Amino acid sequence: MTGLIVSTPIGMTMPATAGATATAALPVQCTGTSPVTCHYALAPGNYDVAVSIGDTAAAGNTSMWVEARRLILPAVSTAPGTVARYSATVNVRQPEGQPTGQGGTGTPGLDITFAGTAPKVTAVTVTPARAPLAVYLAGDSTVCDQPTQPYTGWGQMITGRVGPGAVVANYSDSGESSGSFLADAALFPTVRPLIRQHDLVLIQFGHNDKQTTAAAYRDNLTTMISQVRARGGVPVLVTPPVRRLFSGSQLTPTALHVNGLGVDLPAEMRALGTARNVPVIDLTARSEALVESLGPANSTRLFLSAATDGVTDNTHFSQDGATQMADLVVRGIRERGLSLVRFLR
Repeated sequence: MTGLIVSTPIGMTMPATAGATATAALPVQCTGTSPVTCHYALAPGNYDVAVSIGDTAAAGNTSMWVEARRLILPAVSTAPGTVARYSATVNVRQPEGQPTGQGGTGTPGLDITFAGTAPKVTAVTVTPARAPLAVYLAGDSTVCDQPTQPYTGWGQMITGRVGPGAVVANYSDSGESSGSFLADAALFPTVRPLIRQHDLVLIQFGHNDKQTTAAAYRDNLTTMISQVRARGGVPVLVTPPVRRLFSGSQLTPTALHVNGLGVDLPAEMRALGTARNVPVIDLTARSEALVESLGPANSTRLFLSAATDGVTDNTHFSQDGATQMADLVVRGIRERGLSLVRFLR
């Protein structure tokens, strides 16, 4: 750890001469210039991280990412002689990306990357978090911590919208359906005992329930809901975001998750939410409106294209697309009045 303890609220900016004076030296756990990378040998758990970015002499432009490409701070510009102080609560686990190890298991401990056009970091402190509100994400590849670009899950971007005192723990995993997530020991069986009173569990499945019957889909979701509630947690259903599959100017039934058996999966999830008194964030409807408003050509930027990304993929998101999906989820969190609201940036 560095000797500087930073406890000011996220976003507080002050001259470098006020309070603790910033220096040009990097914290001892950090190396490099662009990007700056920092490593802390820590056990899995939740940690409060406070950083000071800026420089006594030079202007800076700094973003902050942790672990498997999780955004904490979008790029912030600092004038010469100015230090900006930020804090967040970060989840550390092993493997650090997808729970089943797809795409690699990462490095044990906490990894922080300061990027941007001119990253400047003068202090980092890491301390164990004291009982933060946990938000567990249970979903598929459109949500998960994708280890390599250009693929990006919205769970990697929503972390940038959550302030200190709450933490996002993303247990989503590529290729999972509502049934397989329940069955795999690394997934729901691992999440369940971690849930504490009032923790949120956001549940999004549909992309890989291509041959799941309506009854099985409802049963799988109901099992998750019941087990979350048994732990004192709060389940939240999130209908799956659309695929980019157009017929003219409108998305096709497949894009809207009517599966191979003719089951309208978002409709089933909405009905289950009503029946079980579970909050529903209708990401299907919100993403449908967004994608159709952009049209077949302009909506490409939300997904992956050969020209930009080297691959054409109308299911998975670019960083821009994942960011916009995360924003839609945040809007739903605010509208449902969930407990996370008071921690949102």
